Amino acid sequence: MPKPIALVTGGSRGIGFGVAQRLAQDGWDLSICGVRAESEAGAALDGLRQLGAAVHYVAADVGDKIARERLVAAVRERWGRLDLLVNNAGVAPSVRADLLDADEESFVRLIRINCQGPYFLTQAVAKWMIEQRQTDPKCSPAIVFVTSISATVASTNRGDYCISKAGLAMAAQLWAARLGGDGINVFEIRPGVIATDMTAGVTGKYDDLIAKGLTIQPRWGTPEDIGKAVAALARGDFPYSSGAVFHVDGGLTVARL
Repeated sequence: MPKPIALVTGGSRGIGFGVAQRLAQDGWDLSICGVRAESEAGAALDGLRQLGAAVHYVAADVGDKIARERLVAAVRERWGRLDLLVNNAGVAPSVRADLLDADEESFVRLIRINCQGPYFLTQAVAKWMIEQRQTDPKCSPAIVFVTSISATVASTNRGDYCISKAGLAMAAQLWAARLGGDGINVFEIRPGVIATDMTAGVTGKYDDLIAKGLTIQPRWGTPEDIGKAVAALARGDFPYSSGAVFHVDGGLTVARL
């Protein structure tokens, strides 16, 4: 029985690596996409292989049309099929700027990478998955969008990031609605404050906020927390929940008095 195949964008570091690790542990083979050269991601890729996964790496910027086309072609050539797409790759603003001072260059960059890229990568992959379903109606491919609580929680010093994630959250809803009739489930996972290199520069700020009750569960989230959530969706544990939003935020977004 062949192992299932997953494509995890941004899968060699941070949340994406946590997702890839869990999928590898659960018996998946992997295509990993990142912007780094394969040699720079070597330690992470070797770690996934040690967990039993066959690992295929493609250096590609999901925000670039030609790179996306090359990515999908490379995955198709390597495996011949795809059972799971995890849209995880994303970037933070280079500089956190107040709304009154923010420039358009950063806004355009974040929309391109965080929203436009995954939206059109999903379009390409969805067409391929529909082909697979026509050949083998028993296969049940899925797509997961990893967004952020910033889709609904406003941060006025990084409006570009919030808007890019809000757009990505809508993309997940749109693709769920479009692909439901084709037998392809689409989910959104909305992480909270997760300990990664992206949040390393604000560790002190969030240590203090968490200590003061920012989250119901008084700790940082981890990439492993997100990996477990993706793995549950990948296993088909929620077969009647396409379009659902899964908050993995320690209760941060629960309204409290």
